[in-house]
Amino acid sequence: MERVEVAPSSCAGNYSLVRKAVTAGFFYHTARLTRGGYRTVKHQQTVFIHPNSSLFEEQPRWVIYHELVFTTKEFMRQVIEIDSAWLLEVAPHYYQAKELEDASARKMPKKVGKSREELG
Repeated sequence: MERVEVAPSSCAGNYSLVRKAVTAGFFYHTARLTRGGYRTVKHQQTVFIHPNSSLFEEQPRWVIYHELVFTTKEFMRQVIEIDSAWLLEVAPHYYQAKELEDASARKMPKKVGKSREELG
């Protein structure tokens, strides 16, 4: 923070700010929930949340991951839930609105993923 001359500040309990900051740094590692797991947004690669992840059972609609590990499947590790609207905000040069259409209007499995309103 000192090197780039940014004053340190607190998120004051608003963890959406932290998740949005992670989104700004890793916007190219985005995946969306589909019927057969997750698909990366740009390359349409099928990936899955690693079974050791705390989000493995939750299955959020949109995630950012740090790395992919190939064992029996292609697994995402270090996963965080995001709001798809943040991607256009932090990386308009990389994403188009049609790539990020919210699937909440489409049929999804029951009790899978949070809606944009639930993410807050």
